[in-house]
Amino acid sequence: MLETVLTITSMKTTNEAHAFKTLNEEWITRFFTIEEEDRVILDNPVENIVNRGGDVLIARAGDSIVGCVALVPSGAGVFELSKMSVTPGSRGRGYGRRIIDAAIDRARELGATSLFLGSSTKLPNAVHLYESVGFKHVPVERIGPMPYVRADVFMELELLNKRE
Repeated sequence: MLETVLTITSMKTTNEAHAFKTLNEEWITRFFTIEEEDRVILDNPVENIVNRGGDVLIARAGDSIVGCVALVPSGAGVFELSKMSVTPGSRGRGYGRRIIDAAIDRARELGATSLFLGSSTKLPNAVHLYESVGFKHVPVERIGPMPYVRADVFMELELLNKRE
């Protein structure tokens, strides 16, 4: 069986913005409740992420959008890795790891020195994935207030610049 090529690019179209919203609503409503901060980000990712110096990455397998992640600027080289999702039918294929790897590379391009995230003990596969790419558990006080009630796992990744 031929492996489908996964391409990961910055969000550019309203169709991609809609996919970003739909993908995230799917996983959030499966495990949790959509919160006010989710609505703010998902309803207008261009204004609330891209125009603030961040990015939304969209992953495609062939012509199908299969995943996404956001890099939300938090100030002074710090970005939140947020709103990562892979479509249910595409999970278990390594796409999540490739999306995170692309996000880490993109964060470096944007000048990030560190990434942080809030996740949940209800999402053990996600937490394990973050650990496997080098995120370390930290107390919430280290990353500042988290606007999501569901977040009970807090992690950080220091980005050392790759050697030239």
